[in-house]
Amino acid sequence: MKQIWSAPQRNAAPILEVLRKVLPAPGLALEIASGSGQHAAHFCKAMPAVRWQPSDIDESVLPSIDAWRAESGMDNFLPSVLLDVSADEWAVDAVDAIFCANMIHISPWESCLGLFRGAGRLLPQGGAMILYGPFIENDVETGESNLRFDKSLKSRNATWGLRQLEEVKAAARAEGLVFDERIQMPANNLCAIFRREP
Repeated sequence: MKQIWSAPQRNAAPILEVLRKVLPAPGLALEIASGSGQHAAHFCKAMPAVRWQPSDIDESVLPSIDAWRAESGMDNFLPSVLLDVSADEWAVDAVDAIFCANMIHISPWESCLGLFRGAGRLLPQGGAMILYGPFIENDVETGESNLRFDKSLKSRNATWGLRQLEEVKAAARAEGLVFDERIQMPANNLCAIFRREP
């Protein structure tokens, strides 16, 4: 039941360094597209003052998330919830921060728009939205591996693909979130941090 994916094994440690600086403690963080649940287990153990709400649109992965939760024994690791970012209502009413890794390029653009709409509803003033993954940036050369990845995604689904960071920033601004920081991550990835406007 407990799934083990390679990507969270590789990126959990560097992402944690960013989250330690950004997330409020104590606080409640909502993870969008939690996948296997490995990130949740890693972050809950490292940040016991942060309550972590995992979620996913894919009902089939929820048992894996909850298996990681049961194994962890951590009180701050909350039961998983089914959540579609494009829905008008989410399974949570209010959070202090939102974290989303490797989703907006493996879903239609409407999912990115829905993510920011939800963040605009739920986040308090100054609350952080942390996006992790590969992006295409103006005036920054896109790595060859990211170009191949983008081509592969689009061959699988024409609505998928690496997103232009400037377009993501514009989508965020439309929902009252301002771009706060760009953090370079390993393997041609970024953490893009947004804040809910006062």
